[in-house]
Amino acid sequence: MNGNEISEFITVFLMLIGSIISVISAIGIIRFPDVYTRSHAATKSSTLAVLLTLVGAFLYFLFTESLVSVRLILGIVFVFLTSPVAGHLIIRAAYRSNVKLADSTVEDELKDALHQED
Repeated sequence: MNGNEISEFITVFLMLIGSIISVISAIGIIRFPDVYTRSHAATKSSTLAVLLTLVGAFLYFLFTESLVSVRLILGIVFVFLTSPVAGHLIIRAAYRSNVKLADSTVEDELKDALHQED
């Protein structure tokens, strides 16, 4: 096994792990009971899946063609910064709009913090 085959194995492994995490994220979006847990599955695990896939693509182009793709670097940075923030804002808007929590929810930690009467 030479260095080129090892680098291709690493990139394929990263892309495979990203694909598996993406499928797990999709299953979580379908199976979770309320908007809060679904958003958690959509933002956290799919962000990791996209990042692993983009890093795998970046390393593939770097190792095989000696090409540093600025587009892939920008895509990695963009997804890393925007996806968690967007998920947080969606959940915040849902909570302030009084979207019902799941029946299995034990504690609402934001209720005291956001609904204080001064």
